[in-house]
Amino acid sequence: MLPLAGVRIVAVEQYGAGPFGTLQLADLGAEIIKVENVAEAGDVGRHVRHAQDPLPKGDSLFFQAFNRNKRSITLNLKHPEGQSVLHDLVRGADGVLNNLRGDQPAKLRLTYDDLKAVNPRIVCVHLSAYGRDGERAAWPGYDYLMQAEAGYLSVTGEPGGPPARMGLSLVDLSTGLQAAIAMLSGIVEARATGIGRDLDVSLFDTALSNLCYVGAWYLTAGVNQGREPRSAHPNLTPSQLYRTADGWIFIMCNKEKFWPVLVHAVGHPEWADDPDFATFADRLRNRDRVTEMLDEALSHRTTEEWLALFGGKVPAAPVNDMKAALDNPFVRDTGRIVPLAHPSGTDVGTVGPAIRTPGEPPLANAAPAMGADTDDILRGLGYDDARIAALRAQGAV
Repeated sequence: MLPLAGVRIVAVEQYGAGPFGTLQLADLGAEIIKVENVAEAGDVGRHVRHAQDPLPKGDSLFFQAFNRNKRSITLNLKHPEGQSVLHDLVRGADGVLNNLRGDQPAKLRLTYDDLKAVNPRIVCVHLSAYGRDGERAAWPGYDYLMQAEAGYLSVTGEPGGPPARMGLSLVDLSTGLQAAIAMLSGIVEARATGIGRDLDVSLFDTALSNLCYVGAWYLTAGVNQGREPRSAHPNLTPSQLYRTADGWIFIMCNKEKFWPVLVHAVGHPEWADDPDFATFADRLRNRDRVTEMLDEALSHRTTEEWLALFGGKVPAAPVNDMKAALDNPFVRDTGRIVPLAHPSGTDVGTVGPAIRTPGEPPLANAAPAMGADTDDILRGLGYDDARIAALRAQGAV
């Protein structure tokens, strides 16, 4: 029994942020009913395909990564009968999540005011680009735009280099997590009070929230943080990339106790007693020297050899590409990859959930074909075959 077994979420979602949020809930056992618009060929994520994607058209590895363990129903929310089906779904649901443009939930009648008469306990989470209010409510928006406007590009990369975004869709993914937190928070409240609510999450607000301590530095002390050499921590040293005999290693001595352990491990115990390197402030003041000294010391062994020597004593990591990261025995041997048996016969590998439930293997159901569960879901609502056929003929499902 997974912790969210029995929770039902209706998800009017597509692409990345919304599906990533409901993926977290699905992996924990929630029933996610994914609403797809047949007039628009369903979730656009179905059509985001890598050149080497082996899945049939109408599906993709991108879509599978975001939508395992979910169900799919086709539903036209602009059709009156589609709205009637939505209400029947909401009547037995805990929440409705959408990741539409900010002006769309009201138009499609997905707000708490629209749905509370059907189910006063319903929690409505709205994930948009810039929120549902204000001058940008109707603006489209995407992850990389948020990274640019929220300052991420100014702190990523080497000093003097061009602006650079984070290599992953960090804002989409973290906004999905915020939406999942919002949904669970609303459900906890609704189960206690019997009353649901609207909760709003936006890409822009999440991007700003992620500034966290860097934002506090500027807002309080006027510190306009920029790039640091070798991806260094702005305050702590050594905490950056260093050269080894065959490449790079990332070392993070983010507590004072690690400095003497590190210098003993690299064969220079005398550095631990040098007043120029006694504290974080001293080492930061002499960071260029620390970098030169550690580069020279580390150049005598390979990254793998240093990691074997440091293991469990000095916080360090190799600099991997995607292949090395995912072929890592620590990943492969500990169940962190979740294989999916796709109906096409292709074995799909996905990265497993970050939340583990001891004693319960990860759920591993392939993402559904568009509308694969429509008839089954409608029958669960009490619809007979004649009504389902009529809804389909009318273009409502």
